[in-house]
Amino acid sequence: MADLTSDFLGIKSPNPFWLASAPPTDKAYNVNRAFEAGWGGVVWKTLGEAGPPIVNVSGPRYSAIYGNDRRVIGFNNIELITDRPLETNLKEIRQIKRDWPDRALVVSVMLPMNEKAWAEHVPMIEDTGADALELNFGCPHGMSERGMGAAVGQVPEYIQMATEWCKKAASIPVIVKLTPNVATVVPPAKAAKDGGADAVSLINTVNSIMRVNYDTLTMYPTTDGMGTHGGYCGEAVKPIALNMVAEIARTPDTKGIPISGIGGISDWRDAVDFLALGASNVQVCTAAMVYGFKIIDDLTDGLSTFLDDKGMTSVSELVGKAVPSVTDWQYLNLNYIEKAVIDQDLCIKCGRCHVVCEDTSHQAITNTVNGERHFEIIDDECVGCNLCVSVCPVDSCITMKEIPNDDESLSWTQHPNNPMRKS
Repeated sequence: MADLTSDFLGIKSPNPFWLASAPPTDKAYNVNRAFEAGWGGVVWKTLGEAGPPIVNVSGPRYSAIYGNDRRVIGFNNIELITDRPLETNLKEIRQIKRDWPDRALVVSVMLPMNEKAWAEHVPMIEDTGADALELNFGCPHGMSERGMGAAVGQVPEYIQMATEWCKKAASIPVIVKLTPNVATVVPPAKAAKDGGADAVSLINTVNSIMRVNYDTLTMYPTTDGMGTHGGYCGEAVKPIALNMVAEIARTPDTKGIPISGIGGISDWRDAVDFLALGASNVQVCTAAMVYGFKIIDDLTDGLSTFLDDKGMTSVSELVGKAVPSVTDWQYLNLNYIEKAVIDQDLCIKCGRCHVVCEDTSHQAITNTVNGERHFEIIDDECVGCNLCVSVCPVDSCITMKEIPNDDESLSWTQHPNNPMRKS
């Protein structure tokens, strides 16, 4: 079987699956249970300054968006960083690392924008024996109003400055956790790299309000009648995360910096997506909060089987495999042609493909042939948009096939209709 052993920044763990900094990593009890279940590592829930503890609301902190089967596909939280005393956390981190020396134990940290705070706190955290620090520059609620979290992560100059302060005080690796609440992730990632970060992790959560209460017409959930935006995570944010991971992995200014991928990882396929698009390991939170720690069995078994099927002997062979296939739209071959094909043996004649193509696309699918209910592609009208494949309820019933074409590859940068084309 493939070797799932992970080596991230010299931090070894039995597999590349870590629990992300969040409620599941808030204390020794949870982390012990996670390691007993088989998780490769954890990022301890974010620590703050010594002094008065953080105060969370006592009302609802979480809310969810469900699929039709009430499966959680999106999750929102307004919980703050740890509300436990710093000394309590440090004591438990030290004990956990002593009890589980073969597991990765990274500590998330959030401090004010002044060098003195970093100089004071980083050595205290290092003294626990932690393997690395993860700088939380991403939380979009609560802490950002205090000039931390996303308030730092949205300003590249602040990211570089705080990273430099941390690196000056630290002797262990420093990972910078990035916010998705930016127009483009490359400048923040470059700032982290320029500040000396050993790696980046992403994404943190997305600004969100989940819905309203349909009886009271207030937002939902609320605390004493008032609510606030929170951080959105879970399966629904995975495409956003994958795009940002790939952008960092393929852009010259940031290419080469190790990436810990986060955002909607629920099964082994999600992990494959992140790893192939440039992440060296992955962090999980929402899926563990919805299903419990034992999902690690499915994650490791699935990834191991996939690697075996591909003839790969280690996770590192998968990392970045898909990155060369990611490009900008302007470089796509406009002379390449695909058309949809319906497998009549698999077709259940539900008609969804016809309806969506007829109403919203290119009227390229029949609904009757010789008076009988029958769905078939009209090749002359099909533009290969993939909509029918996306909505078909039967796996592999509709597929795309390449149409041979003698024309040479032609991108928009070369197209005669492009007014910016170089002659």
